Amino acid sequence: MTRLRIAVQSKGRLADGGLDLLARCGLRFSYGRNKLHQSAQNMPVDLMLVRDDDIPSFVASGACDYGIVGENVLREKYPAQDADSPLEIAMNLGFAGCTLKLAAPVDSAVDNWADLNGLRIATSYPSITDNFLRSKGVQAQMVEMSGSVEVAPRLGISDLICDLVSSGATLEANGLKPFATVLESEAVLIRRTQSVSSDVEATAEILMRRAAGVIASGQTKYIMLNAPADRIDEITALLPGSDAPTIAQIAGRDDVVALHAVCRERVFWETLEALKAQGARAILVLPIEKMLS
Repeated sequence: MTRLRIAVQSKGRLADGGLDLLARCGLRFSYGRNKLHQSAQNMPVDLMLVRDDDIPSFVASGACDYGIVGENVLREKYPAQDADSPLEIAMNLGFAGCTLKLAAPVDSAVDNWADLNGLRIATSYPSITDNFLRSKGVQAQMVEMSGSVEVAPRLGISDLICDLVSSGATLEANGLKPFATVLESEAVLIRRTQSVSSDVEATAEILMRRAAGVIASGQTKYIMLNAPADRIDEITALLPGSDAPTIAQIAGRDDVVALHAVCRERVFWETLEALKAQGARAILVLPIEKMLS
């Protein structure tokens, strides 16, 4: 059987998230001396542990069949997502979220898109940034940097920056303010647009089905409660993203039922308080480890 080859970042947040996802999909790896290549013990799957910047090229060249990479890295290497693109996103993975933002010094006079024409913009993502600005009718000069982008305006290297932002604390510490969002990114599973062997495709389909269940279970909760029999409709309406709940009679009680439901959205304290206000009691919210639709 032909083995499915997956490229994964060798270290960092994407590596941790990718390996954790694969483990939760049931893959078991024996980590030996070879840190670049690992084989699953229970499925025909091999991992290639490489630099994140290399993952799109590994998949596009056919060295790997699939890859787990940040969408920001994919878009920088292969910005075109059309019929001629060698890569496509097989699924979004729901972790390692980040935002690519344009930011200007707090005392900058930049106020609209026209103000950006001719300015220098420091970034580690020149292709994404330039394509985005051209879509806005802006022609700016890209200053490519591999790190410490946020200090570029202060050093006179650039007028603005385009960099990944999480909390915004780094921007504030360097006297910068966000101007616009260029890209909302997260980890994605990519594959070649060219066909692969039936063995590889079958294994990939199994993994993606399991991954979809793992991702869905991250936000999904199982709610159990006792409810007044005459308030079932009102209580069901409060359950976020649930299908029709399971309702069972409680022994010796005609006025109270047990209600169980799978909620596919986040369950907040406000939800529990609203349920209680409708007469629900003994409310339990449980995590779901695995789901398979």
